[in-house]
Amino acid sequence: MSERSHGPLPVLLVVLTLVTGLVDGVSFLGLGRVFVANQTGNVVLLGFAVGGAPGLSVPVSLAALGSFLLGALVGGRLRADRGRLLALGAAVEAALAAVALSAAFLVSTVYGAVVPLGLAMGVQNAVVRRLGVPHLNTTVLTTTLTGLFSEPIFGDGTRAGRRLTSVLALFAGAAAGGALVTFTGLRYPIGLAVVLLAVVSVTSYLLARRGGEWLATS
Repeated sequence: MSERSHGPLPVLLVVLTLVTGLVDGVSFLGLGRVFVANQTGNVVLLGFAVGGAPGLSVPVSLAALGSFLLGALVGGRLRADRGRLLALGAAVEAALAAVALSAAFLVSTVYGAVVPLGLAMGVQNAVVRRLGVPHLNTTVLTTTLTGLFSEPIFGDGTRAGRRLTSVLALFAGAAAGGALVTFTGLRYPIGLAVVLLAVVSVTSYLLARRGGEWLATS
């Protein structure tokens, strides 16, 4: 599909990338040194934990991985055009993040937040994968960074701008998450994630109602 055929999706996915950094900042710094979105990093941390590295937990890492996979299973079964698919996926994510926010107030164990956040990130990754917008997978940047430096930065057809935006969005989200967790605790960054996800959901739904070629399956 052409760039124009993706419509507003790239901008909305940049917001989801920011949410990814925010949520992983929460999970790593406030929920037991675990990633709920970046499962490449989480598998590595699980390996470290199995190897006996201090400060890491095998059960917490497994809970994050298992909930992510279950979320991906759910997200892969959502059916709609691309605009409404993103709206539905983001709405489910917002609801799950709200559960995690409630757990931050009511539950002392980290599992109360790790599990719903892992589910939300699994849903997000499955939905983003089906949207099919190149170079905006919202979670893993290894391929993005490789493409940024191994392919031409300037010229016709370059995707350097989108790739760099994705990197900066994840960085900004992680920085914001790190600062908020450090200075305010878990509630504010999770609450911000809920708000951003709700904004993506409502915006995507309203734009989808206007129609357009970007709604077609890629």
